[in-house]
Amino acid sequence: MMSFIPPRLRKPGLAMLAGVLFGAAWLVRGSPLGWVAAILGLIAGAGRAFMLYRAGGEDTDEGALAGSRADERQQLVGLKSRALACNIAAIAAFVGLCAGIAAKASWWWPFAVILAVTGFGFLLGLSSYGSGEPEPEDDVDAGLPARSPARG
Repeated sequence: MMSFIPPRLRKPGLAMLAGVLFGAAWLVRGSPLGWVAAILGLIAGAGRAFMLYRAGGEDTDEGALAGSRADERQQLVGLKSRALACNIAAIAAFVGLCAGIAAKASWWWPFAVILAVTGFGFLLGLSSYGSGEPEPEDDVDAGLPARSPARG
C-alpha cells in the first residue's frame, strides 16, 4: 500500500497530512479564529513532520520507530500499546454511555457510537487476523495414528 513512499518519509508524511487536515477543518468551519487555528495546525504538523524526519535518520530505538524500521520487539510493544489504548477507549465510552443514560441526557449517543466503532474494530481484527481457532484441515486426522504403507 505505502511501498512507493520511502520508509523514512511515511510517518513525517502522515504527520504533515494530519496538520493539513486539522487546518482545513478550521477553515471550513469559517469562524473568525479559524485562520489562526488553521495556521497553528499547519505549523504544528510541519514541526512534527520535521521532528520525525530528523529522528528517523538516527540509529536509535526512537529513530527506528520514527523511520519505520522497527524490529519485531518494537512492533510488539506498539501493538500492545494500541491494544491497551483501544481497551481504555472502550471502557471510557461505556462509562460515558452509562452516565449519559443515567442522567437522562441527550449526549449519550456519541459514546454509543464510539463503543460500536471499537467493537466493530475488534471483530474486524478477529476476522482479518484470525481468532486463534485451529483450521479445519488441522483437525482432520487429529488423534488417529497414520496408517503404515507396509501393513497393506
